[in-house]
Amino acid sequence: MVLIEPAGPLNVGSVARLCANYAVPELRLVAPRCDPLADEARRMAVHGVHLLEQARQFPSLAAAIADCRRVVAASGREGGATTPLPPEEALAWLRTPAEGPAAVALVFGREDRGLDSQELGQAGRLLRIPTPPGYGSLNLSHAVAVCLAAGQRTLAGQEGPAAPAMAGGPLPPRQAVEDLLADAEELLLEVGFLQPHTARARMAGVRELLRRAEALPGELALLRGMVHQLRWACRRGSDGGSG
Repeated sequence: MVLIEPAGPLNVGSVARLCANYAVPELRLVAPRCDPLADEARRMAVHGVHLLEQARQFPSLAAAIADCRRVVAASGREGGATTPLPPEEALAWLRTPAEGPAAVALVFGREDRGLDSQELGQAGRLLRIPTPPGYGSLNLSHAVAVCLAAGQRTLAGQEGPAAPAMAGGPLPPRQAVEDLLADAEELLLEVGFLQPHTARARMAGVRELLRRAEALPGELALLRGMVHQLRWACRRGSDGGSG
């Protein structure tokens, strides 16, 4: 479970309690805007206090999910390149026991403004809790409760399809994907395919392509090797080298 910049200790404590209720093994906090060990948080956590005390803090979402192979982010946005899925469907994709419990993350954004576009782009799937039209905003801890309850139903086989087996093995950790994207962006800027003022938007398209492809570790390594070789060839050519 990952919370980005949580501002309310009551919410953080409530989420810790929910993690204990639903056997979520770890709570990660990205740049919290409150004291997660405040009295209010401890009071709400009840039997989840140990999760508060053990919660790791990170400076960014990328750092918090670097070791995760599958990431689902909760989003209330409509439209965009990636269509949010209902909780049961998104969490069925997240449920991959073969990849290990520490290899997945469920991400929730700020209480006041959720997740930004760059953060949403780091998720393999987006999740949207269906609500009646008019007022779709849920309290952070309430949204977590809805999702964890949906996940429990999925695990029990009551709702949602089972996650498909990965014939080629587990997905790579997010850090490997980010490393490839950073290398590719550096090369594409160097050869002039990207311009600094448009690079972020165009690389978002590359990120979306990789998300849809669900490249396996070996495939990701192949792509990164190609990028390195192309960079070497470009620099060698610009230096006037010959074969």
